[in-house]
Amino acid sequence: LRDFLLVYNRLTELCFRHCVSNLNYRLLTGREESCLDGCAGKLLHANHRLMGAYVALMPAIVQRRAQEASAATEGTVTPEGPAADPTEA
Repeated sequence: LRDFLLVYNRLTELCFRHCVSNLNYRLLTGREESCLDGCAGKLLHANHRLMGAYVALMPAIVQRRAQEASAATEGTVTPEGPAADPTEA
């Protein structure tokens, strides 16, 4: 949820700074509204594509991390206990 809110706030700030130039009126001008629609649409589309790629890659990342953790555990723990440090003697 935190990451979503950070992305949303950043998107809002970026589009506002890019598109809104006149704060003298309560309502947006037609040009500002059109710019905001395009800006937000483009960034949301890009965000959806990135999230789709992340979701597709996540199982492989989790599996690789699990294998690395398993390999690290097997290398440091023996049946008798933790591996001895060769520098201690």
